[in-house]
Amino acid sequence: MRYDLSRLMTKAWKIYRQNKEKGINFAESLHRAWLSIKAEKVNNSRIAEAKKTANIIEPVNTWARWKELGFEVVHGNKALFSTVLIWGSRGDGATYKASFFGESQVQPI
Repeated sequence: MRYDLSRLMTKAWKIYRQNKEKGINFAESLHRAWLSIKAEKVNNSRIAEAKKTANIIEPVNTWARWKELGFEVVHGNKALFSTVLIWGSRGDGATYKASFFGESQVQPI
């Protein structure tokens, strides 16, 4: 499998800049970026499986991703489904539970 080297380096520099105060060097940032990109395939399959299990056909994103896209989740809406994802940028194999909201549950900011 081939990876986009430009995307890998951009992610590594972003991680490095965000964690410079914590004493993380660039080599560690590059390692975390690599783990993060490799984890995307696993995370995407977990999301697809959870979406299929919940019988959801509309586009979904996390609360934070909807905000990045210029939307906000309407107050009072509950997540359509949740799944455990790998947090590759931490570099320690940590996982977290992500909740997903559908396109029908958001409005433009």
